[in-house]
Amino acid sequence: MSQESGRYGGRDSQALVLAAGLADLAVSTLGSALGTVRGLLRRSDTGELAAEAEHDLMARGRLVLDRYTAVPPAHLEVLARHARSRRATDDV
Repeated sequence: MSQESGRYGGRDSQALVLAAGLADLAVSTLGSALGTVRGLLRRSDTGELAAEAEHDLMARGRLVLDRYTAVPPAHLEVLARHARSRRATDDV
């Protein structure tokens, strides 16, 4: 440990080592992703796989839009409905 800290002790050296580590990670990740893509392109059901992926993405998009664009009911409206249902049960 002391040998490593002496060898890469300066801030510039540490930044260089960090950048080299990130570059190595990016290259290995890219290589893995390219291997996966190559494997997918060799499949005989690529068209079906793409259609399923499109369907899944559309469903996911609908869920996201529904989650963020749905307007919750007004607070007073919720209270009025609650009071109305309470009166209905009290009248029975």
